[in-house]
This record gives sequence, C-alpha cells and structure tokens, in this order.
Amino acid sequence: MTLLVLGLVAFLGVHMLPILTGVRTRLRTRLGEKGYKGLFTVLSLAGFALLIYGYGVARAQGPAILYDPPLWMRHVTLLLMVPVFVLLVASNAPAGRIKAATKHPTILAVKIWALAHLLANGDAASVLLFAAFLGWAVLDRISLKRRGDAGGAPGAQLSMSGDVVSVVAGLGLYVAFVLYLHEWLIGVSLV
Repeated sequence: MTLLVLGLVAFLGVHMLPILTGVRTRLRTRLGEKGYKGLFTVLSLAGFALLIYGYGVARAQGPAILYDPPLWMRHVTLLLMVPVFVLLVASNAPAGRIKAATKHPTILAVKIWALAHLLANGDAASVLLFAAFLGWAVLDRISLKRRGDAGGAPGAQLSMSGDVVSVVAGLGLYVAFVLYLHEWLIGVSLV
C-alpha cells in the first residue's frame, strides 16, 4: 500500500500545483515555461507509473475489504461510465454544447469515474485510489471557480460536429473498454 500512497502523492501532488497558484508561479519563474511543463510531465508520469504499480501490488497482497458492495452495483458503475468516455473525448474535440455545458469535461469525467468505481469496489486500495482522485477533482473544480476560470473556449463558435465526435467516439471507446481494454489494462474482465 505504501507504493500506492507514494504514487498518489506524486501524481496528485503535481496536479495540485495549479490549485496552489503561488507555488506554480514561482516554479514557472524559476524554471521557465518549458522547464515547468517538462518537470510537470516527468513527475506526473513517474507518479502515475508508481500508483499503477502500487495499486497492483496492493491488490496482489490480498485485499483488505472495507465494505462489500452488492453485485448489482457493478451495473450502476457500467452505466455511469458511459458519459465518462463521452466527456473525455469532448475535452479534446471541437467546441460543442457538451464542452460548453460541462465547462471542464475532464474534471467532471474524473469525478464520475471515481464515484462509479467507489460504488463497485470496497477494498482498501481501491477506496484509497478512487477517493483520492474524487477529492482532487472536487478541489480542482472549486479552485477553477475561485480563479475565475469559466472553462470552455470563451466566444468560441459551438460546433455540432464536436458533439457528434464526442458521442460517437466516446461510445466507441466505452464499448472497446468494456469488451477488451479494461481486462487488458486493468486485469479485470467486465463481460
């Protein structure tokens, strides 16, 4: 569990820098924009790799069960995951109504993803992982509101094609993840 905690601290700690605007500003001044982004990327990747490895190790050591969700909760999780993929695609698609309405689609996707997985997983490693991501996403969204970051592209022309791309590609990714990718990447079959 120690490796998982270290990975979470590294990955989410780096992602807390935008919330801590003074720290971020000092780092950008000291390192320059490219240096800051390079350090952010390296630490993010290292933290992400460590949390993935740490999560795998914690699960392999035998799960400490905190609560035992009912089997039907897995179906709720599968349903909640549908908009997650649409939102993730929308965050990188041309500006559409989905992106405009959600303002920060990636953060909303992380919140739904984390909550959905907390509903279906009661082991300590999973609860720690998903609760940490949910907490970070809530804090980040509050911080964005306080900083006046309305999200989206202000004044951007909304494109129906952005919404079509988001829904079609998001649903395609969802199906691929349910049928193949979740088992391949996470080791847990969903079918």
